[in-house]
Amino acid sequence: MNVLKPHVSLNVSNVDASVAFYEKAFGVRATKRRPGYAKFDLASPALNLTMQEAPRTGINASHFGIQVAGPDDVFEAKRAFEAAELKTFTEENTACCYAVQDKVWIEDPDGNSWEVFVVKGDADVMGSQPAKSEPATSEATCCAPACCAPSKLGNAAP
Repeated sequence: MNVLKPHVSLNVSNVDASVAFYEKAFGVRATKRRPGYAKFDLASPALNLTMQEAPRTGINASHFGIQVAGPDDVFEAKRAFEAAELKTFTEENTACCYAVQDKVWIEDPDGNSWEVFVVKGDADVMGSQPAKSEPATSEATCCAPACCAPSKLGNAAP
């Protein structure tokens, strides 16, 4: 099997709002637009992202992610997101999925959370509270986008 790139298909409540968000997040225009449908065929990161308008069912995916090579890449993603006026949440040296990671999170208009992350080493635990950016709360869990609730995202233009 020759894997070209991951594919993610999202049901979104407003395709125009979602396209505007992802154009900012990825810094490119959608490669295909149809009524109620959009596609981003990205080379970097290698990703085939499609979205179609559909009523919200209350069932959302956990989150989506892009793994990068190093902490500088996470920082660069954070700078790019903030330059595009997207709200971010940062975790540094956090234990998640038995790995020590640095992450930056963003959330799209439908509440789908995205992380750009680097694995820095192994961890002996499944998860921990964020090591930076936020005080410990009962809703913070490993690999859960609870960190990205709009009230916790910062660095956005008013």
